[in-house]
Amino acid sequence: MEINPVKGTHDIIADEANLYTMIEQTAMGIAQLYGYKEIRTPVIEHTPLFLRSVGESSDIVNKEMYTFDDKGGRSITLRPELTAGVMRSIVSNKLYANADLPIKYCYVGPCFRYERPQAGRYRQFNQFGVEAVGAPSCYQDAEVISIGHHLLSSIGLRNIKVLINSLGDEESRANYKVALKEYFSKHIDKMCPDCKRRLETNPLRILDCKVPEDIEIVKGAPKMTDYLSDASKAYLNKVIAILKDIGIETEIDTNLVRGLDYYTGVVFEYHFAKTDGIDNIGALGGGGHYANLLAEVGGPSYEGIGLAMGVERLAYIVKSVVNPKLPIGIDFYILGMTEQIIDQNFALADYLRGAGFIIETNYATKSMSSLLKTALRKNAKFAIIIGEDEIAKKEVAVKNLKTQDQTYVKLDDLENVLHSLINAYYADEMKLEGKEE
Repeated sequence: MEINPVKGTHDIIADEANLYTMIEQTAMGIAQLYGYKEIRTPVIEHTPLFLRSVGESSDIVNKEMYTFDDKGGRSITLRPELTAGVMRSIVSNKLYANADLPIKYCYVGPCFRYERPQAGRYRQFNQFGVEAVGAPSCYQDAEVISIGHHLLSSIGLRNIKVLINSLGDEESRANYKVALKEYFSKHIDKMCPDCKRRLETNPLRILDCKVPEDIEIVKGAPKMTDYLSDASKAYLNKVIAILKDIGIETEIDTNLVRGLDYYTGVVFEYHFAKTDGIDNIGALGGGGHYANLLAEVGGPSYEGIGLAMGVERLAYIVKSVVNPKLPIGIDFYILGMTEQIIDQNFALADYLRGAGFIIETNYATKSMSSLLKTALRKNAKFAIIIGEDEIAKKEVAVKNLKTQDQTYVKLDDLENVLHSLINAYYADEMKLEGKEE
């Protein structure tokens, strides 16, 4: 019987895995440039963590969590996002006790949501994010937003704008919820079951409805900006001004609320200003400010701000929009036509890997033409050919598999020459890319 992957999951193989690794390493490297330290939290947490933090009115809690009782009868949930786990870790480990504020962490790891699989979205997915807790400031909000923008630019995405809104302070939100409830009560009979539930639990969530008919009703709803306090308006405008000073384009979206109940104040999403011919891409990631999240899980009343991006989604968009030159391939494929040469090549391959080259070699005797075809299929840049004559002369033949140029190199000079060949190869590739642009 063939066993297929569970619906909503997928195997990440070879070139796609290389792309994922590139995105994850780029993301974590950029976060660390801003002073964020890595944190790794468990994939499973006690279910009440997400009920208290993510919010019982959110779709994640209501419809998407993977929850089960363990053998001890405890309710356990596969994490649907990482922010709540980071807050729990800060409290569990008292990371706030002696820390200079803000506490800044970055992370990447798997999450699980039972939602409809679609392009770039899976039930098991990897999420990158950052959290900055304990020193609320419009500059801190702008810093977090700039990290996401920096990442998107670094992986080749252009024409990025930030949709931004403010959910205001507690009084602003309370007044706005009253206005929303009054407005949607007049239309709720024509709206979807989720909107009917949200009207009672959290009318803000209705603004995030994706049902086309409901979206038309939402367009006529009161705007959050009309209910913001003067302080909340000034804070939002200051964040926008800071981002403008560093060249980040923003646009106020009065219906932007994000999908988690813990957000307060500034919320944001990254979108293409132009879609480059790709339709329905939607948000590239997002996040927001939270005032009470750490306190909700037993910590001090520190405010914070975070962002999150799905690695699968970014990989899908990079492949669609940037069309990266994959696969990476290997540097050198060492050919051996006899058992004696294969034996020597094994040691040579080991030595060259220690020098930093990506190396493969054959372990079964084959003809020269067959081995060269194998090297091409493996996307090798060069073939290192060693025969009886080369052994006698203590040299190897190095063949550029793209140009078919071949040169002979003494073993004593091999490492230096191979470095020169690889550097020249990439220099030529960059020139070609420049001509293509």
